[in-house]
Amino acid sequence: MLGGSTVLIFLGLPVAFSFLVINIVGAWLFLGGEPGMVQLARNSVVSVASFALTPIPLFVLMGEVLFHTGLAVKVIDGVERLIRNLPGRLAVVAVVAGTVFSAISGSTIATTAMLGSLMLPVMLSRGYHPTMATGPIMAIGAVDMLIPPSALTVLLGSLSGISISKLLIGGVIPGLLLSAAFIAYIVVRVKLKPELAPASEFQVYHGWEKLRPFFQYVLPLVSIFVIVVASMAAGWATPTESAAIGALATVALALAYRALTIQNLLQALRGTASISGMILFIIVGATTFSQILSFTGASNGLVELITEQGLPPLAVVAGMMLILIFLGVFVDQVSMMMITLPIFMPVVQKFGIDLVWFGVMFLICMQMGLLLPPHGMLLMTMKGVSPPQVTMAHIFRAVTPFVLMSILMLVLVFFVPAVAVWLPQILG
Repeated sequence: MLGGSTVLIFLGLPVAFSFLVINIVGAWLFLGGEPGMVQLARNSVVSVASFALTPIPLFVLMGEVLFHTGLAVKVIDGVERLIRNLPGRLAVVAVVAGTVFSAISGSTIATTAMLGSLMLPVMLSRGYHPTMATGPIMAIGAVDMLIPPSALTVLLGSLSGISISKLLIGGVIPGLLLSAAFIAYIVVRVKLKPELAPASEFQVYHGWEKLRPFFQYVLPLVSIFVIVVASMAAGWATPTESAAIGALATVALALAYRALTIQNLLQALRGTASISGMILFIIVGATTFSQILSFTGASNGLVELITEQGLPPLAVVAGMMLILIFLGVFVDQVSMMMITLPIFMPVVQKFGIDLVWFGVMFLICMQMGLLLPPHGMLLMTMKGVSPPQVTMAHIFRAVTPFVLMSILMLVLVFFVPAVAVWLPQILG
């Protein structure tokens, strides 16, 4: 079943349909023919009629409203006025603005596409080398997955049984550390090789004019992130209720800024329905796939096979991370979850491994997969919004140092679990 689904994905069949085909075959063979097909239909309804999945469309809606109303441009302006003339200033602005978007948007692709279309032409026109212009934008787009709100984090928590609120909060520190590492790398790299990002004139603002966009746009929008995380951490609201508060606050702010129209609201709702429908369709396939594996005894057999090898738990987890990085080269993030979670989670639970620690490392591997050549989703997104002079070779070279920093972050979390679990533990 794993082989069949992987082959269909490689042949280009959409992920959801690949697993649906395999589920139909598996249900017919292993669940008793026609009764198996009835069970498959029931499983499909139950898997998506879950209250725990409600944050997905709400988190996606937050990002869609932000982009379609044009508030994203205001945030970039607010960030740019605050950053002084550092080496690689515009690349640093892209990373800081991307971090802000990560805190108010649930979509990595939307963040990358928006930053790419707005900032890439400006950087190239000011003489930035294509690798220095594209690399930071793709890298910070991937970090969107770690910093809540994140639709893929909710999906991982739902499919793996890990606490969604703890998983969302657990990604905050690794995400912010990666953002800081990216900024440090840009500054040091441009100092060593100034021709990568020539210094250029920019308008200097003073006093209130410098701070106004920050207080007017950036601070109110970042406060949504604070509300979402604080309401979950304090136990005042479930992840679903926090997501609803965040979506409502985003729409309310867009109205307050007089940026929300019927037209862009409809665009945001269409985008939300499209992305959420795709994710929920995939969940249908993942749930039934796991149940068939369990029913046939395949899951238990694989778990016993792994645990009987006598390997220490850390070695098993390290092997899982290597498998995820390998899969990231070939398949998308949802496929990675669907292929591995039915086997990984029973092993993790049997060894008594901290689920939040494992979940955050899983997220870092998926975030890395967005950047891995040749099929990384953000590489394709960046190419789609880049002018013709930016080649795939530029994009591959641009992303390499940021992938290495992500690997170092994975190693740090592996050896210092507190980086991932400290904040969820402190916040209860």
